[in-house]
Amino acid sequence: MVMSTLPFASVSTMVFSMKTPSSFPSNSLKHCCIQSCYNHHPSRRLALFQLGTAIPQSQLLGANAAKLFGAERNSIEDGKSENIATAFKEQDALNWVKNDNRRMLHVVYRVGDLEKTVKFYTECLGMKVLRKRDIPEERYSNAFLGYGPEDSHFAVELTYGYGVDKYDIGNGFGHFGIAVDNASKTVDLVKVKGGKVTREPGPVKGGNAIIAFIEDPDGYTFELLERKPTPEPFCQVMLRVGDLDRSINFYKKAFGMELLRAKDNPEYKYTTAMMGYGPEDKNAVLELTYNYGVSEYDKGNGYAQIAIGTDDVYKTAEAIKLCGGTIIREPGPLPGINTKITVCLDPDGWKSVFVDNIDFHKELE
Repeated sequence: MVMSTLPFASVSTMVFSMKTPSSFPSNSLKHCCIQSCYNHHPSRRLALFQLGTAIPQSQLLGANAAKLFGAERNSIEDGKSENIATAFKEQDALNWVKNDNRRMLHVVYRVGDLEKTVKFYTECLGMKVLRKRDIPEERYSNAFLGYGPEDSHFAVELTYGYGVDKYDIGNGFGHFGIAVDNASKTVDLVKVKGGKVTREPGPVKGGNAIIAFIEDPDGYTFELLERKPTPEPFCQVMLRVGDLDRSINFYKKAFGMELLRAKDNPEYKYTTAMMGYGPEDKNAVLELTYNYGVSEYDKGNGYAQIAIGTDDVYKTAEAIKLCGGTIIREPGPLPGINTKITVCLDPDGWKSVFVDNIDFHKELE
């Protein structure tokens, strides 16, 4: 059965709700900017009085009319002041976001058999179990896995809801990326363990990098990227978006991410953009993919969200609002554990949770 909602799990699972397209027009990658707040044009009749006529308004149109236009002029000036204040406020927020101490903490998704998935990740992908917990009163269990301590590495948070053995992944989620020393050896191991290989190791289309694709027991796709040793093997989360320019601008402004690189592939009708908080060879990144002509995707109910650390969830929420994002959980502490979070949706409806850095480290302790 498929469960539409799931009990609370961690800081991040406590807030999630419950066909890859064949084609992708080429997007221009615009830099985000603050739009001018001086976009109000006075009416023509008001402009006549601003030209400096020598005849008093009270004589020209009567006292009542002069009062009326005086009020209109005051209203326009007040509007300009409010727009200017808003622009300054937005700029302050964007500057704060750029200087905030942010890092991708973990990605959350649902699985139908926790022990089976944990075994696959540890035996085939070389992950380690970082922590596990069972909450019978809430009818769920979860496990955190990764390649290093959670306070310095990107991790997986698997969530199992009692009695739910299958989820709909949809076609919006793309894949997770794992850096490996030898893609062929990893693929051979996956085959021995009974895993599914959907693309044999080989050069990426139009390049020399060696990649392969496999699926975990729940059908989530993993891209194996043959690379030199890296401090962060769990290196990518790929999501599909309907407007790449819009998404890039949002993640730069609201999330403070950098556009690390972008590539248009017209022969295959798609464009990708790598966004993150540091170089790809040392940090996990968000890969946004735009398929030509596709504006909407089915998100299913399997993939949940990415959790990101921040020094201030309140300022984070304000900046997201100013950048046009949607806050679906106002900033504040979670009942029981007092970890402060805020939850938002990006323009495509992908969910992210921002977690207070100090509270997150306390939770780990």
